[in-house]
Amino acid sequence: MLAIKRLLAHTADVAAVGKLLEAARRNLADADVAAISADNRFDAAYKCVMQCAMLGLWASGYRTATSQPGHHQTAIQCLTLTMGVPTADVIVLDALRKQRNLSDYEGDPISDATLASCLAAAENLLAHTEQWLRDHHPELLGAP
Repeated sequence: MLAIKRLLAHTADVAAVGKLLEAARRNLADADVAAISADNRFDAAYKCVMQCAMLGLWASGYRTATSQPGHHQTAIQCLTLTMGVPTADVIVLDALRKQRNLSDYEGDPISDATLASCLAAAENLLAHTEQWLRDHHPELLGAP
């Protein structure tokens, strides 16, 4: 992925990791607000997923080349390699990415079932990310 410039070398720092982790937590909290539309709740949950995927890449020494098309797909598909996310979960996350594209670029509405799936996936991935960081990169959380 480095050779074809889908990924770039990156050195993560405590402040940046903390800021992105807090953003993921805020987005998941926003996604739980029932008073807003399913589309916007889905977007917030999906942002949490992407922020977690970025944290996995950063902690592993990489980042996506955001100027390249497909950087969301790259980040999600790297989750098995970066944080050991099971392939079955990555397949679900990639399906949510495709649904996000249909919603954002074609106006397809988000169903209640799709929203529920995205909320559950985001919650699970955030918990996985936090535990993985504690276990494998506590220095990025400011721990000794």
